[in-house]
Amino acid sequence: MMADVYSTYKKRDDICDDVCGQEASRMSRIRCLMQSLDLRSVVLLFIIIPVGFVGVYFHGQKFTYFLRPLWQSPPPPFIQIPHYYHENVSMSTLCNLHGWKVREYPRRVYDAVLFNNEIDMLTIRWKELYPYITQFVLLESNSTFTGIPKPHFFAINQERFDFVKPRLTYATIPGGSRKGKVAFYEEAYQRVAVDRLLRIAGIEDDDLLIMSDVDEIPSGHTIDLLRWCDGSPPIMHLHLRNFLYSFEFNVEHKSWRASVHKYEKGKTRYAHFRQTDYLFADSGWHCSFCFKKISDFVFKMKAYSHSDRIRFSHYLDPKRIQKVICNGDDLYDMLPEEYTFRQIIGNIGPIPHSYSGVHLPSYLLHNADEYKYLLPGNCIREAG
Repeated sequence: MMADVYSTYKKRDDICDDVCGQEASRMSRIRCLMQSLDLRSVVLLFIIIPVGFVGVYFHGQKFTYFLRPLWQSPPPPFIQIPHYYHENVSMSTLCNLHGWKVREYPRRVYDAVLFNNEIDMLTIRWKELYPYITQFVLLESNSTFTGIPKPHFFAINQERFDFVKPRLTYATIPGGSRKGKVAFYEEAYQRVAVDRLLRIAGIEDDDLLIMSDVDEIPSGHTIDLLRWCDGSPPIMHLHLRNFLYSFEFNVEHKSWRASVHKYEKGKTRYAHFRQTDYLFADSGWHCSFCFKKISDFVFKMKAYSHSDRIRFSHYLDPKRIQKVICNGDDLYDMLPEEYTFRQIIGNIGPIPHSYSGVHLPSYLLHNADEYKYLLPGNCIREAG
């Protein structure tokens, strides 16, 4: 098409020479050429091409995500492990239902997390897991994965966590020392530091280790089952019910990165990627971007490893963020991260509202007034 346009220009340039004369000035020649353009060429040059460039600039990422099925294959499917539970069924029966055997005494359990600023999520997590955890392990840095300086939020709020103090191994680590590296390098550096902290905490072979982010919360009965039963795989990922902004927006695609390991000295490494094909069904909750204040949304958007998704400054506008939360839209105006065109098209648009408050963390429901913003029908956030 561009070759045809160029050829047209050349012919019309020759015509201009004939009509306007060889001695015509440059401005006269341009005026003559403009007069000779037909409507189709004008539309192409001044409407279609500029609109195309603008579209690519503002929506290029969407084009890339929509075409993902052409350049990336889906990962291998997980081996699904059924999960049985009822509060009135004995542990012996539950172990047998899974094809496992009940132990004479439970394994020790370590829960290790990297901490940024998710005070409420950490409280709900530790209250849910408290009866089953031998040692809580928490590492905190003075900067984000992207190198933004921050206070030690846990240390500032540590009085809220006095209930775990006798069982807590806590440490801080200086951030920003990996100058020039991308955020994922900083994240990996901190996860290696967790390995050292776990050894300080006293973890031993065959202890259970929970590897997950703060907002990936295993249910208490899941961890209780795994500590009492023999026969489960040495590593299992946990399928968590996936929520965004609050427990009102249940995201369809699965959350699987959380995992539970039977610790092996010299072999087990603290990580947050796929480490096995086994996936334990319905094992808890993942509540991403579940913050009380708009300022916390802005902070995380700039702080975590995917900060490159902030392509335009208006993404951080508090009014826009509030509207996105109430609608169940995407904070970064992105298409769903799926591997087939059917899944992408089927999941385009806002997340449907859910009005179910069934099977949520018990501490959340016991303290509903304090954590009302996490429950259905309460999307309005504080400014911060």
